[in-house]
Amino acid sequence: MIDNSVFHNKKVAFHTLGCKLNFAETSAIGKKMTDEGFVKARAGESADVCVINTCSVTDTADRKCRQAISKLNRQHPNAIMVVTGCYAQLKPEEISKIEGVDLVLGANEKFSILDYIRNIDTDKPASFHTTKINKIKEFTPSCSRDDRTRYFLKVQDGCDYYCTYCTIPFARGASRSASIEQTIEKAWEAIHAGAKEIVLTGVNIGDFGKSNGESFLDLVKAFDAIDSDVRFRISSIEPNLLTDELIDFVVNSKKIMPHFHIPLQSGTNEVLQLMKRKYKRELFENKVQKIKSLMPHAFIGVDVIVGVRGETAELFEASCEFIDTLDISQLHVFTYSERAGTKMLDIEQNTPISERKKRSEILHLLSDEKIQKFYESHILKTYPVLWESRQQGDKLVGFTNNYIKVERLYDKSKVNTVEMVQLGDWNEEKSALTVLIQ
Repeated sequence: MIDNSVFHNKKVAFHTLGCKLNFAETSAIGKKMTDEGFVKARAGESADVCVINTCSVTDTADRKCRQAISKLNRQHPNAIMVVTGCYAQLKPEEISKIEGVDLVLGANEKFSILDYIRNIDTDKPASFHTTKINKIKEFTPSCSRDDRTRYFLKVQDGCDYYCTYCTIPFARGASRSASIEQTIEKAWEAIHAGAKEIVLTGVNIGDFGKSNGESFLDLVKAFDAIDSDVRFRISSIEPNLLTDELIDFVVNSKKIMPHFHIPLQSGTNEVLQLMKRKYKRELFENKVQKIKSLMPHAFIGVDVIVGVRGETAELFEASCEFIDTLDISQLHVFTYSERAGTKMLDIEQNTPISERKKRSEILHLLSDEKIQKFYESHILKTYPVLWESRQQGDKLVGFTNNYIKVERLYDKSKVNTVEMVQLGDWNEEKSALTVLIQ
């Protein structure tokens, strides 16, 4: 049992599943723990505490969480096992019965982890602590660095939309955020740590500031005004919250990258209505056209879900035809998974799992065509590339401002720097463009 009053030099291991928001939150939890004396366990070292931050977006995500818990329990059999995140909020009792688990913390409890560890009694069965989701009001800004170069800044949490296929509002609560001033302070922490690129992330970031009279556009303008050599990317934003004013602002911004990620989910109004989405496909099409008319070079990534209840073969075909007409760069395809407590389960017409997989394959092929066309349209053009810290063989990898993956011969002095380059043809694996002149 860990000393309840002294954490000095106790080793902690972290494992994070799911979205970039989870990684940002794990980073914030990790800082709290290291500030109190914990040190991160290195590979091969036995940890005193293991913290698993879980995802629950699909049944597959739940299964991966259970597998991760079991693996960490084998690797660190004497550690206090703490499980938090969306799966922990939704099914705390289920998780508490998994072998090795000592403590389960919900969405509102995760940032008070030290208090719970101090009071834990490992001789007793696992305990779980969650707050009713409608009682969660707090927001904790957090930021994490991935294993490359960019940082992920959590600017918002929760969602008020209750789409029929989604459990996120039950796992994360209502939409909430900090003030612009507090959010900018967090960004400066990353900048002082060496950040050259920061991705603004959240569950529904377009809802930023709705509780205090601020707006996401106000926040983006504040980031643009930061006097530092850093660039920002906007992560997934709902099409109905992607305002024309925001698009117009990005056109002339030097810090906000021409890169958009917009969830479509379905290319037919019939299925969008079944999903209880807050827009029609005509609005989505208008947003894409506006972006491309002002920024032909902009990267547009699009989320699509296949195989939801009520999506007939005819509706799927119509969705594919619509998506094919869009001037977008890439698809992120998700296969529908039934989630307990969601309204979509009320729809009788179901799509067999084999058919869901087939539809996913079709859209993945369409995505490959889109990304190839987008990349090849930029060959011989010149763009700024931020070179990342990772090395692939003898190659250095980076991304242009409009999110084209680029590689060049490895040069350590280039890491975490921005270089203007002329884009060449595909590399051998056809996974990135090359630099024309090195």
